[in-house]
Amino acid sequence: MFRKTLKERAAGFLLMCAIVPMALAGYLLICWVGVLGQTKRARNGVRALDHFVNATLFNGNAWESVSSHAWRAREKRWARLVIAITNFFQKDHAQRANRREQPVVDLVLQKGLHEQTIK
Repeated sequence: MFRKTLKERAAGFLLMCAIVPMALAGYLLICWVGVLGQTKRARNGVRALDHFVNATLFNGNAWESVSSHAWRAREKRWARLVIAITNFFQKDHAQRANRREQPVVDLVLQKGLHEQTIK
């Protein structure tokens, strides 16, 4: 068991050493493209960043946005804050996001796609 955990951690560390510099470059590209480029490309990058933030900072699902997660966890203080902020920009945004993303969350869990991949 310990050997599997060590193998997964080593692979994760090496992967992060490659991904983090590319993620920083991607963030800068989102800023550049968001101002001067194609809106669709910037939107896709922001959506991916949103999922990353949800998975890391809010301990959520990697395939779900912060807004959707906030709607599911709406009794928590952080979620109420997210809902209030998003409501300022679009009424019922978090609820709409959850309605759109919940089938994806359910499918991923049903198919076991959230399980460990390195064994």
